[in-house]
Amino acid sequence: MDGMMYYGALLLIAFFVFSMLRTNHGVMAFIGLVVGIYIVYSHETGHTATEFKNELVKKVDEKAPVFNHDLDKEEALKRLGN
Repeated sequence: MDGMMYYGALLLIAFFVFSMLRTNHGVMAFIGLVVGIYIVYSHETGHTATEFKNELVKKVDEKAPVFNHDLDKEEALKRLGN
């Protein structure tokens, strides 16, 4: 059943891109094409934008304590060069 939804989404996007090209809406056709490419890529590889976002958030969380420390006003101004 999941496979049928995949092909249905691709057909719907192909129709969308075709109709946008026929009505001279090139930007919308390009956006639709990019969405279609993303669907095929994520289906074939299993990589999604959510996984990428989660990895990025995890890396930022690991590095955040280095930048998260209290400075008094004079020390902060010294570091800024004022």
